[in-house]
This record gives sequence, structure tokens and C-alpha cells, in this order.
Amino acid sequence: MSRVVRPLTLVTVALAAALPLAAQRPDSAARPVPTPLAQSTAVAKAPLGARQAMLYSMLAPGYSQTVLGRHKAAVAFLLVEGISLAMIRESAADVHEARRAANDSIVVSYVDASGNLAVTRGPPRFGDKELHSRSAHVEDWIALLVANHLFAGADAFVAANLWDVRVRLGLRTLPGGGRPGATTTAVVASLAW
Repeated sequence: MSRVVRPLTLVTVALAAALPLAAQRPDSAARPVPTPLAQSTAVAKAPLGARQAMLYSMLAPGYSQTVLGRHKAAVAFLLVEGISLAMIRESAADVHEARRAANDSIVVSYVDASGNLAVTRGPPRFGDKELHSRSAHVEDWIALLVANHLFAGADAFVAANLWDVRVRLGLRTLPGGGRPGATTTAVVASLAW
């Protein structure tokens, strides 16, 4: 008997799925389903090629990001660039001061141990350790400047390759919100970058 019931059940289910149900009405409060970007027929072309964007941003950080419409990233790269250049100049001035004053000494006292007038001098103000430390600061800021140029180029390369991909990042709770008995769905946070 099960040999007859199974095929009849399958036929009944198939017919019920194929026939329109007159008692059902479309939901008037439902939001329209957005069309996926993959089904879009228009092909967007980036204003810069990937290699060209990388080269421009390695030479002038933030340029390609601006052309590609990524203004926040361009500002970040320009900010790091400006801070690095200012600190390289400041650190180089510190090194120049240390080299200039390397042979200077500080007067400790004008009286010697027996009470006679004599100039007693202390060690030099800037020794080899201070000069080396200040030179290392200049090198560190130059390394940050070079890294900023490389990161800007890499970011521009990726941005040009993914130029037509729109990113929407968001968090939302699922129905029930992870708690038993809760039935609402709410958007917790949304970030568009």
C-alpha cells in the first residue's frame, strides 16, 4: 500500500505547489527585495587602472584614493604624510643641535674644592648615546614615511580592482534576538564606508 501512497502524495504536493492559491494576498507592508549587484547589466569601469592607481598613490599618497572616491582614506594617508614630514624635519633639527653641541661642556661650579676661584666643567651635554638616539628617531620617521607610500599604493591597487563593488556593513539581530520568547527584528548598527 505504501507503494501507491507515496507516488500519490508526491503528485498531490506537486499539483498544490503549481496551482495559485486564491486565498493568499501579497503582503502590502513588505519591503521590496533589492536586486543583487551581480544581476546588474551595466559594467562600471574604474577611473584609474589598478597599476596606474598604485603608481600614483605611491608617488603621492591619497591621490588615487581621491580619484576613486575614497576621501576618508585619502585624508588618512595625507595626515600620516604630513605628520611624518614634520617629524622628520624636527628630528633632523635635534640631530643638528646634538652634533653642534657635542664638544660643549656645562659649567658645574666656579669654586674648586679648596674654595679658590676656578671653573669646574662637567661632561659634555650631548654624548655619543644621545647623538645615536636622535639619529634613530630620524630613521624611524623616514621608515614611517616610506611605509605610508607603500600602504597607499597597495590600498589604491585594491580599491581600483574592487571599485565597482559596493560594500554595506551592518549588524542585525535575528528573529528572536538570540533569546527565547523575543519576536522582534531590529537593526543594531550600520556602517557604510
